Amino acid sequence: MTDPRLTCTECGFAQPVNHAGLECVECARPLRVEVDVPAVGGSLNAVTRPGTRGLWKFGPLLPFADSVDPVTLGEGGTPTVLLDNWGGLIGVPNVYAKLEYASPTGSFKDRGSATLVTRLRELGVRKAVEDSSGNAGASVAAYCAKAGVEAVIFAPESAPAAKLTQIQVYGADLQLIPGARENATNAAREAAQAPDTAYASHNLHPYFIEGTKTFAYEFLEGFVDNGAMPDHVVIPVGNGSLYLGAAKGFRELAAAGFEFVSPRLHLVQVEACAPLAEAARAGLDGPTEVAPQLTIAGGISVGQPPRGREVLRTLRDSGGAAVTVSERAVWDARLELAEQEGLFIEPTSAAAFAGVRQLAGVGVIQAGDSVLVAVTGAGLKDPQPAEPAG
Repeated sequence: MTDPRLTCTECGFAQPVNHAGLECVECARPLRVEVDVPAVGGSLNAVTRPGTRGLWKFGPLLPFADSVDPVTLGEGGTPTVLLDNWGGLIGVPNVYAKLEYASPTGSFKDRGSATLVTRLRELGVRKAVEDSSGNAGASVAAYCAKAGVEAVIFAPESAPAAKLTQIQVYGADLQLIPGARENATNAAREAAQAPDTAYASHNLHPYFIEGTKTFAYEFLEGFVDNGAMPDHVVIPVGNGSLYLGAAKGFRELAAAGFEFVSPRLHLVQVEACAPLAEAARAGLDGPTEVAPQLTIAGGISVGQPPRGREVLRTLRDSGGAAVTVSERAVWDARLELAEQEGLFIEPTSAAAFAGVRQLAGVGVIQAGDSVLVAVTGAGLKDPQPAEPAG
């Protein structure tokens, strides 16, 4: 792969790859990593490294030199299972779940943390700050511990206790911030101004999405094996790092010469906080302004997603739909997945399944379609959310 470069997601202005900031110097929008994908004519062997497992087997498609020493805990390669019981319940037999909670710290965030922290170590960073409602903070803390990078994690006081405990277990300096989720972001940004400190934002750092795009690469192996891509992919979205990564992965696979019909990428938000879904319904280019309310799906309660414009463009380009689901629908889906399929998932993941039920109910997903749902986090991360009233 050729040397990576950084470009603005909005105006296209190019920054040098060692640019220290996370936003465009021209318009202050988020950046993305761009590479020249090798044209391999659909050869699976050309885009994987024999004998390498997990995320790093796709090294030829990642923006690192072959000589890089990756920071890894064994992330990637998560299993996909058929949910025939639950699928039958909603009238769509071919529903599959990709169990991202099988990742080392229990969430999909490990894909992005692996590439992000590898990049930080490559640049000689010794101290990193991050803001998170829980999963990303735990993941970045774990990978920083592995890399020998000091981590300071800013999290809302309202974050689930299990996630906060996990952050501390990895030796990170946990800073609890009162009030809205955005308050933790503001505190982290301020702390990142200190000398010799990097802002390891999973929402803004372009190298985080370089890890989450491998979610799509793992479709490639399934496609080669069984010759059928899913018709739909459904993802719970707050900031959209997995959603954007999946779309980027599919684009790069097409550029490499693989022939397939890309699935429609649907996003799910909760009624209590849906700046992207509301914007999509209104035909807006950017997220609406919302005041997040308390929700059991705290992992996607993001009132001001910094990559919101990018997510909305991706939604339109993929032909996807954006839906909102109620607290009760999330609660019910979580119980159904446990009782019908033996999967204990966190409420944020359950929101995606509530979204599948809704999409099937309005005919966006047909009975004969195949659907893959991203199970983004484990139930033990948030084992006892309050049951919604009504």
